[in-house]
Amino acid sequence: MDTAQSTENNQEKVEPQAVVVRREPERDLVTWVASARPFKKRDRQYFVTIFAIAGIISLVIFLAEGLMPVVLIIALVFLYYILSTVPPEEIEYKITTKGIKIADKLIGWQLMNKFWFGHRMDNEVLFFDTFQIPGRIELVINPEIKEVLEKEISAYIPFEKAADSNIDKLTNWVSQKLPGNK
Repeated sequence: MDTAQSTENNQEKVEPQAVVVRREPERDLVTWVASARPFKKRDRQYFVTIFAIAGIISLVIFLAEGLMPVVLIIALVFLYYILSTVPPEEIEYKITTKGIKIADKLIGWQLMNKFWFGHRMDNEVLFFDTFQIPGRIELVINPEIKEVLEKEISAYIPFEKAADSNIDKLTNWVSQKLPGNK
């Protein structure tokens, strides 16, 4: 009985300890300057092909649905033309201990699932799979810092390539059929 009472007395005397959270200051791990989006200069034949395809699709949709879908197609083709002819600006990217800074906007590590490397329009690209919309972040990188980026980012999130979605497969197939994309 004495041992049972002494055990109860010991349990009553133990108080929960306060948890001390150390806040680590944000440090820059890797910094580089690159274009804001992948970009490839296109020739005249490429745009003539795009405009011809859009014109044929617009004619068919106009006969089936009317004017509004045609206006949408024209707006999308115009947006694509502008994005393909105007070179992107150069911005600064930073990998920090808190997350990724893109032009001084921080995206925390807790919002990211995995990362991998790939190519898009003759550019080396770093992809991040995120938990938020839009679901994917693409950063143009310099090929020289690829190994350093992999080492630093692997400390926070796993290096794993995401499987291509059906939309990715469709856009890759269509882009291979267009002139100048071989």
